[in-house]
Amino acid sequence: MKALLDFVPLIIFFWLYKTVDPKDNNHPLLQWIGSAGGVDNNHILVATTGLIISMLVVYGALFVRQKFHLDKQQWIVLFMTVIFGGITLMLSDDFYIRLKAAILNFVFAGAFIISPYFGKDRKPLIQRLFGPILNLTPQGWKNLNYAWAAMFVGMASLHIFFAFVFMDGKYWGEFTAFGDMIVMFSFIIIQFIILRKHFKSAEE
Repeated sequence: MKALLDFVPLIIFFWLYKTVDPKDNNHPLLQWIGSAGGVDNNHILVATTGLIISMLVVYGALFVRQKFHLDKQQWIVLFMTVIFGGITLMLSDDFYIRLKAAILNFVFAGAFIISPYFGKDRKPLIQRLFGPILNLTPQGWKNLNYAWAAMFVGMASLHIFFAFVFMDGKYWGEFTAFGDMIVMFSFIIIQFIILRKHFKSAEE
């Protein structure tokens, strides 16, 4: 249920991004927040508005459902979405919302890289997450941790590519809504295939 709720804001964002006229600066959502809109990027501004509102609703519901608690990752995603989305709407410049996903992935990559140097046990972040189900050597955990950091760096690079390089961002919305999920799931599946012999048995 929680995983499905996380997809709701992305679906709303993509639907608004694809259905709103880029030149429509009189869209009800823009009028509701008091925005004058932009010249030819109103589909992104409206989609950003929908994303922020839906994120606040969904994460608000999760906050209550999780007994007034959100995970650190959820706080980071919510905070960056509101900040970068808010700047985008205030300046009517879609540069900032395009940049958000790249920075978010760089933050996650940095968290994996520096994780072995913090905490009482000094364990890599990936070991803290998957320690209960995987049995790896210290070097194995370190290598896996770097692999996840590299994946997030690669994801950030793809976001920059689709937002600012490839066809002037024409397919940025598609990649943001679905492409990064495909990359993430593909990476996870490959990891499970490679590490299938290292899963702990029921006795362990």
